[in-house]
Amino acid sequence: MVKIGTVELPDFPLLLAPMEDISDPPFRELCKAYGADLMYTEFVSSDGLIRDAIKSLKKFDFSEEERPLGIQIFGHDIETMKQATAMAEKAKPDLIDINFGCPVRKLVKKGAGAALLSDIPKMVMIASEVVKSTHLPVTIKTRLGWDETNKPIVEIAERMQDVGIKAITIHGRTRAQMYTGKADWTLIGKVKENPRMFIPVFGNGDIDSPRKALEMKNNYNVDGIMVGRACIGNPWIFKEIKFFLQNNEIINVSLKEKLDICKKHILKSVAWKSERTAIAEMRKHYSHYFKGLYDFKKLRVKLMMASSLNSVLEVINEIESKYA
Repeated sequence: MVKIGTVELPDFPLLLAPMEDISDPPFRELCKAYGADLMYTEFVSSDGLIRDAIKSLKKFDFSEEERPLGIQIFGHDIETMKQATAMAEKAKPDLIDINFGCPVRKLVKKGAGAALLSDIPKMVMIASEVVKSTHLPVTIKTRLGWDETNKPIVEIAERMQDVGIKAITIHGRTRAQMYTGKADWTLIGKVKENPRMFIPVFGNGDIDSPRKALEMKNNYNVDGIMVGRACIGNPWIFKEIKFFLQNNEIINVSLKEKLDICKKHILKSVAWKSERTAIAEMRKHYSHYFKGLYDFKKLRVKLMMASSLNSVLEVINEIESKYA
């Protein structure tokens, strides 16, 4: 068993990464059904919560079936982060997570996300104040460091633990790398091997197959792994990883099951948000749902061009009649 404060998880838990316009309630429900052990909301701006509460508060929506679940917040101002923590706590999640790793320019420009990797004292202060302002366990997600010459993750992990952080997830890239190149798990392993560390250490980066999950488990002794981009349009990856870890065998999800999952996804999305928004955001998933189908280009274009729920379902039915 892995414990994050009072939150109990199974041995070697699988975590769903917080991803903007991806990790919403409809997608989380599917990931949970296929074996995700801990999930996070889309990351929520502390500034956005204070200025535009209604829009940002919608990201706090979750169902009881999704538990255990963490709300992830980000920001650069200590007082605003404390206020955001209080607002998040009212939604009654199981934990609060701080985003110290998002590399996108709009966050970094504001001094949030991975920007704080270049100001570790402030990073530590924010973590400390968030921990003091809530009774919930607080975790963080971060990166190795700012760039190739600045990768202080071993020190960061120790200091985070010292101020009360209950678990750390580390993406094996620097901010400068963004999402390019290969994730380096060596330093993640060094954090886990550090005799001073006693909180759970989760690894993230390039986990795109059951074999890669087993490799990282065996080579770096992490307490669990977080899956990000590889689960987009592929929520069953959690089931595949768990089966492989237990049986050393690959299971194949049938096209019929993938089509059923895709239909559930679009229907849940339309029910949770507007039809127009749901259809636009689902386009990020289609290529992955139907990866590997031969002679698929025309149907893929048709699916991407579909502008209503009925037209999307018609194309999915067409795919089913041709391939399933």
